Amino acid sequence: MDEVTVRRTKLLELRRQGVRFDDERIEALGYSSPGAARKDLIRALENHRDEEAAEASAYRQQENERLDELLAAAWPRATQPSPVFDKEGNVVDHALDMRAVDTVLRLMDRRAKLNGLDMPVKSEITGANGGPLQMSQASDAELEAIMNAGPGPGPDNEDTPGQDSDSSG
Repeated sequence: MDEVTVRRTKLLELRRQGVRFDDERIEALGYSSPGAARKDLIRALENHRDEEAAEASAYRQQENERLDELLAAAWPRATQPSPVFDKEGNVVDHALDMRAVDTVLRLMDRRAKLNGLDMPVKSEITGANGGPLQMSQASDAELEAIMNAGPGPGPDNEDTPGQDSDSSG
């Protein structure tokens, strides 16, 4: 297994340098063909992806445990009314701690994001008055007009094509 790891590490180094699979340096690593080297690289990348997924899963579990502890601490104050006192110390009402409610909601939002629980947001582009979007082909003249509609050359803009950037005048 150590030999495989060493060979794959060297293969990855060579590929990062832009060395092609049919290069003699890759063949010297012991691969029978460029295809074998390519397959081994794919296996190495898949193994790495699996290791990353396992690390991410462990991290997610740890974060969920931390969120559980924080939620347990804030939950009673967010869900059970507490007495509200006047200036003399008399109980005048019972109310939820709104800061605790906000904290619980933020913790729940964080958990939903961490675990991918929220539904994706749908977006729809419509035409005038919510109707279908009208599509048409533009002529060369219309495209030229659109391209030329932007800001011209200036101190903050690039020179237009064909102009020399260091020309004076």
